[in-house]
Parts: sequence; C-alpha cells; structure tokens
Amino acid sequence: MAEEKRACYVYGVVTDDRADESVKDLPAVGDPEAPVTLVRYGGQAAVVSEVPVDKPLGTPDDLRAHARVLDTLAAQGPPVLPFRFGTVVRDTGAVTDELLTEGHDDFARGLNHLRGCAQFTVRARYEEDAVLREVVTEQPEAARLREELRGLPEEAGYEQRIQLGRLVMDSIAAKRSVDALEIERRLAPHALASASAEPASAEGLVNASFLVADARRRAFEAAAEELAEHWHGRVRMRLLGPLAPYDFVAEALLERKEGDD
Repeated sequence: MAEEKRACYVYGVVTDDRADESVKDLPAVGDPEAPVTLVRYGGQAAVVSEVPVDKPLGTPDDLRAHARVLDTLAAQGPPVLPFRFGTVVRDTGAVTDELLTEGHDDFARGLNHLRGCAQFTVRARYEEDAVLREVVTEQPEAARLREELRGLPEEAGYEQRIQLGRLVMDSIAAKRSVDALEIERRLAPHALASASAEPASAEGLVNASFLVADARRRAFEAAAEELAEHWHGRVRMRLLGPLAPYDFVAEALLERKEGDD
C-alpha cells in the first residue's frame, strides 16, 4: 500500500517562549490523532500539524479543532497571530524557509501589537416575545393591526399581515441600531479596539468583538455582566473569551505598515 501523502497545516504564529507542552494533546485539523507541534525559527514558532493531502478540509470538526488550538494558546497568555482556516504548506521545511523567513518582520510587529491582549466576543440576540411586546407598546399602528388580525383565519387579512410584518421589522432594525451603540458605549472604553458584524438571524442584535488588554479584562467583564443584567429578559447575551484575536490581525498588520510610513 502506498504511503499516504501528508502536508503541513498552519494554525498561526506565536513567540518562541512557548513550551512544546502548550499544544500537547490538542485535536488537529484533518486528523485528530496527528500531534500539534511548534516549528521554531528566529524567535517565533509556527503552530502546525500534518494533514492528509487527499482529504478535503472544512468539516465542523475541522473548524472546531482550528479554533480550539488557537483559543487554547490565547488563554495561556502570550500573543498568538491566528491564520485563516485552511492554511496549508508543503511541509515543515516550507514553514521555516518560506513562511517564517519571509514573514518574520511582519509577524514580529503583529505579535508585539497584540502582546498582552485577547479577543472577547459578545453575541447578543433579542428575546422574541419581549421585543415584540415593545414594538406593540411603542407603535400604535402595530397594536391596531394586531387587533384587526386577532381571530381572523390564516388566509384572511393578507395585506394587514404584510404591513404588520414590515412595521415590526423596521422597528426592530431601529432598536438594533440604538442597542448596538449602547453595547459599544458601555464596553469599548475598556477595550483597545472593537469590530462588529451583522447578526445572522432576525432576532440577532449584534456580534461584537473587542480587543482587551489583560489589565482591563476584569473591568470589561464586569461591564458586560452589568449590561446583561440591565437587559435581562429582553436581550440574551453571551460573552466568549479569551479568544485568539481573529478580528484584529489585519489591524495589527496595518499598524505595522502605518508605523513604517
């Protein structure tokens, strides 16, 4: 039987002060049994594992393994520069000769920018019944349409249902804008940077990420908890972290370029 061809999967780059044990026993992308290791060069280390060449990547287990390796490193303290999912090179020789050699200065400055920081992500979504009650209370037209439709069969009141649906969607969109700003107002003062993304569902409020210095972590977490209590029963909030700084890698590298100008 021919020997299986293998390539080298790269999770990210860390500083060379990591112990080999820091990645021991972590599940690897593409092959859970493959050891995650460090390839060291010039004061830096690439976090890698072997993957089969002929196996497509991208399963839920692969995505979780990628995130777990990077988030485990982020939780340990020293900086980590995460790579996009799916970064594969020929072998460990290419990691040293090409990746770490050619990117050394970029990686060094990016790691320095992210030193002493971690990403925290807030995922917030509305409690559907609570936000609908708000809309009906605040919008007399919504209350009127809802009353008109009460007791009507499903096939009746088509136009009113369309009108009510649009009114509810517009009202929630307006609330989302205001509430997203409130999250930023309360949490951003405790962070070095922030980034947000539109929610995927109609009940979603926002997915907001914050780059938080270790010295401000307790204050940030306290502010998030205070906001969650303030919105209890209205908005469901989840705070994820510490995570690898996925949403701030580009900013870290841009910082390097601006510093060189």
